[in-house]
Amino acid sequence: MTVTARLDLAIFDAADIEKVGSFYAELTGWDIVRNDSDRFGIRTPDGQEVEFQRAPDHLAPRWPGQEHPQQIHLDLQIDDPETAARRAVALGATRLADGPTWITLADPAGHPFDLCQADGIGPVMTLFAVTFDVADASALARFYADLTGMNVTYDGPEGALISAGGRNVMFQRISDYNPPRWPDPVYPQQAHLDLVVDDLDAGEARALELGASRTDAGGERFRVFTDPAGHPFCLVC
Repeated sequence: MTVTARLDLAIFDAADIEKVGSFYAELTGWDIVRNDSDRFGIRTPDGQEVEFQRAPDHLAPRWPGQEHPQQIHLDLQIDDPETAARRAVALGATRLADGPTWITLADPAGHPFDLCQADGIGPVMTLFAVTFDVADASALARFYADLTGMNVTYDGPEGALISAGGRNVMFQRISDYNPPRWPDPVYPQQAHLDLVVDDLDAGEARALELGASRTDAGGERFRVFTDPAGHPFCLVC
């Protein structure tokens, strides 16, 4: 029987989770669904969730270099990225770069994110994708597609995309990609995915079969792995 993990959460590390979580809630129009000492969670209108977990010694990325890389970022869609970018800056973001149809900013915790132009979005932003930096986008897309049952819907020169049920995970090619070395604080993770499985033992066996590595971290209801490109992720039951 093939074990399928379900994409649950993208979770970003931050020292001040209330500050960065409130920033995204105000900017995007998403609902706050969790706010406690360890986690701050927000939810899109279509049910996708992003959380921020407290990491007191969080070392912020310094985009676009790879000495302290972003690793993972959010692609947010809105009708008018320029107006949204000015609002983001007023809320505490830093503008980093402009593209043809997107603007890159850093949130108050230093995580880069993209505001991407898309018609017909309305006042509440859409989460288009959680996007991973990686040297081999095709290979990592196939790993997560096989683990989650999502479909590879694009695979091109600049990256790859997997999709299912209105959720997208993108993998963008970075030639000098520098992976996290979690739990080394000098080379920390910036974010990770939580994937839900019905059975942790079966989920672990499947993840290892596909090329993941098990770490020593975990608990009764979760286990921590690294994907073939070095990004940590959790299997949660």
